[in-house]
Amino acid sequence: MGLRSYLILMAIGTILCWVVWFLIIGNINPDQAGIIGLILFYLSLFLSLTGTISVVGFLIRKKIDKNDTVVFHHVRHTFRQGLLLSCLIISALILLQCKILNWLTGMLVVVLFLIIESIIFANRKHKNKI
Repeated sequence: MGLRSYLILMAIGTILCWVVWFLIIGNINPDQAGIIGLILFYLSLFLSLTGTISVVGFLIRKKIDKNDTVVFHHVRHTFRQGLLLSCLIISALILLQCKILNWLTGMLVVVLFLIIESIIFANRKHKNKI
């Protein structure tokens, strides 16, 4: 799959996920939907955010770094960062829903995700040296 095909499919998938998320918001009553409604809400939002962050992040990286030889390198990193940032946002929303999100728990969640990203980054650097 070429880069252009990947970006087009990712953009189409992201748009579809946003449409599904808006349909869920407009048509599902949270009081009656129960756990299934919440799972659909958070899953569609997670996929939408992941796709949006990945595509936008890739476009920003490509515009900043004009080197065409590492383009697929950017795809992998922006997708991973999109996943992590989406997990962070969904985690914050779940904590907010449970009424346990305050500045301390929010900072702990951010620090946890920064530690995860640092471990992944350090592991990648270590593999490149070997």
